[in-house]
Amino acid sequence: MIPSSISKPLLAILRIALGWMFFYAGVVKLMDPAWSAAGYLQGAKTFPALFHWFASPSVLPVTNLLNEWGLTLIGLSLMLGALVRFSAPLGALMMALYYLVPLEFPHPNANAFIVDQHIIYIVLLLFFAASSAGRFWGLDAWHRRAGQAS
Repeated sequence: MIPSSISKPLLAILRIALGWMFFYAGVVKLMDPAWSAAGYLQGAKTFPALFHWFASPSVLPVTNLLNEWGLTLIGLSLMLGALVRFSAPLGALMMALYYLVPLEFPHPNANAFIVDQHIIYIVLLLFFAASSAGRFWGLDAWHRRAGQAS
């Protein structure tokens, strides 16, 4: 068993690092006016009708908005440790959708068999939600203490 004096800081560092990855991916998309999810979605091999619908002209602006801001806000939530029990499952859902688009089961990509980085992110995000990871070096701890003081 890892002592909590070591595991809590490691959990916070891992949460912040994954948050940075999400935040950076979102901000890069927000800053690029030419960015669109259309190309990725049009190449869908699993559930192509669903993902082509996400890429349809009437839905694509919403898809792009949810993608750009979803990544950015989930990343911010993880970095700040704020609302992690809410944002982490949303991030897991987003990663599941990313996983399914190019999937040619059982090879999600050329270098993986069933498990790729998206599955690792899903498991990690669900762990963050289940362990209330925002309570360690995060605003969720402050919010919890403020709620108990009332």
